[in-house]
Amino acid sequence: MIEPTGTLPIAGEDDTALRRTPSQKRSRERVEHILTCASTLIAEKGSDAMRMSEVAEKAGISIGSLYQYFPDKSAIVRTLAERYNAYSRECIEGEFAKVTSMAELRDAFGALFDTYYDMFLAEPVMRDIWSAMQADKTLRQIELEESRMTGRLLGDVLARLQPQRPRAAIDEAAFLIMYLGECTMRLAISVDRAEGGRIVEAYKQMILRDFVADEAAGGAGSIDNAMTRS
Repeated sequence: MIEPTGTLPIAGEDDTALRRTPSQKRSRERVEHILTCASTLIAEKGSDAMRMSEVAEKAGISIGSLYQYFPDKSAIVRTLAERYNAYSRECIEGEFAKVTSMAELRDAFGALFDTYYDMFLAEPVMRDIWSAMQADKTLRQIELEESRMTGRLLGDVLARLQPQRPRAAIDEAAFLIMYLGECTMRLAISVDRAEGGRIVEAYKQMILRDFVADEAAGGAGSIDNAMTRS
């Protein structure tokens, strides 16, 4: 099992959901405290039931102070989601950087997806945040862009290992692989562990067989074929 390569990012310039970016240490610490309290409330009752007044009360600040940093509950959920996304990309990028062959890519892809599934099972907050994102158009767009970014990471590896393949076909396939991975994960965490495990395994086998198969196994043209059959 691949171990995460770092910790969740702290608040900073990339936290675009923040009403204002904290520049002083005290302000950054306050934002961290707010997000920790919000995460606790989400774990206890879910993001739908969480109220801004409860976050402020748990954080020990006034509701006005809370609104100085987060304009609404969606901004809190978005900030937490962006942090988990950044953390996931860090893990993906770190593992793909080590890959030197299609066989190693297969191993890395399978291990990363297993790790991702375990992370969601171990963190109820992540599961709830993911569900909350499906009900918000802006948050759904963030999820889509995240699939594009992780798809580019996969596409870079495939292009490096198979330079003879058209890059456009690689990028389309890689985007599809990562987006379907997100969909598969949502389904897997919505059912019991045994069924979820089978769903995850079926997805991995499908991708490994049809998209990132070794050339020796006859999969050299699978990316081109998959995207051009129509």
